[in-house]
Amino acid sequence: MPSVSSDRCRELYVTLLKRSLMGLTYEDPSNRSPATVQDKAEREPHNPSLRLEGRDWPVVAPTMIGAARMDNLQRCVESVLEDGIAGDLIETGVWRGGAVIFMRGLLSAYDVTDRRVWVADSFRGLPPPDAEKYPQDRGLHLEQYQELAVSLEEVRRNFERYGLLDDQVRFLEGWFRDTLPRAPIEKLAVMRLDGDLYESTMDGLTNLYDRLSPGGYVIVDDYSIPACRLAVEDFRRARGLTEEIVQIDWTGVFWRRGR
Repeated sequence: MPSVSSDRCRELYVTLLKRSLMGLTYEDPSNRSPATVQDKAEREPHNPSLRLEGRDWPVVAPTMIGAARMDNLQRCVESVLEDGIAGDLIETGVWRGGAVIFMRGLLSAYDVTDRRVWVADSFRGLPPPDAEKYPQDRGLHLEQYQELAVSLEEVRRNFERYGLLDDQVRFLEGWFRDTLPRAPIEKLAVMRLDGDLYESTMDGLTNLYDRLSPGGYVIVDDYSIPACRLAVEDFRRARGLTEEIVQIDWTGVFWRRGR
């Protein structure tokens, strides 16, 4: 019987993990119209094109970021492992946990035991916009969408379903302004920001960027949202950052910190 190389086994595992996390393997249906606290979402049949593009709201699947952003996350993690860039991995704003589960799965696939995955979220949805302090968020009432309020218990269960909940996974529960400044993180290699709001994005950049190792990656999931984009632009301008922002798909971007 022909043998299968360890590299091929890793490739098969990572590919299957991605497809499962996106709900492609079991044809997860969509909530095309996300529900507010007053309304009820309408379910539609599985649409692989929308799911691959990250343009629908999965009913069950742990991630909605689509194939291009999943592939980008894989390339960033593999790059820092290959190049020996020191630090942990973090996502701020994890929803059901799909991207951080994938991060932990990649560490497992490469038998990495000396890095942690940090899971930062309020686990009760987004904060209401603070229009006085952050006028850029005025009118962005994402706290009304009940699908965005996913409990810590549900995210932990999703990690457990994939056999990836262990001591290398650490949870930071609460608003970013409260948890990120005092998070016990020394160095980061990959920071993935998925906070939508100006405030949430700026909290992530302000509190985490100085811990990002040279050669590490910043990934921003919601660059298509004007408030999020403005936070990135304001932070980079204030810090004099000139690294090229690379478009991932219709909403995600990333850049690599200079070495």
